[in-house]
Amino acid sequence: MVGGRARARSPRQLTQDPEAWPEQVIADPAAEAVRQIARTLAQALDRLGLSLRAAAAGSGVNRQAIADLLAGRSWPDVATIARLAHFTGIALWPEGTNIERNRTH
Repeated sequence: MVGGRARARSPRQLTQDPEAWPEQVIADPAAEAVRQIARTLAQALDRLGLSLRAAAAGSGVNRQAIADLLAGRSWPDVATIARLAHFTGIALWPEGTNIERNRTH
């Protein structure tokens, strides 16, 4: 698997409370980015009145892939995020992760 063991658990599983997905901030920067993307996408689909089926048809992204992203069950690839961002007209990639960094060098 690309990313090795770091992606063995889903983003949702990296939260302190998986039931709080996608509202709870995650310490892992990659999982936090996915959380922010899922949260922004869910808000955009709601605001635009789009179902998963409509988002899939319009973006070319599989409906189950969108559902898995929204639920925090998957690590979406760049192509998926780009297609969804283009379709919704919303910037999905977060500008920052708002978590503290512990630099070792």
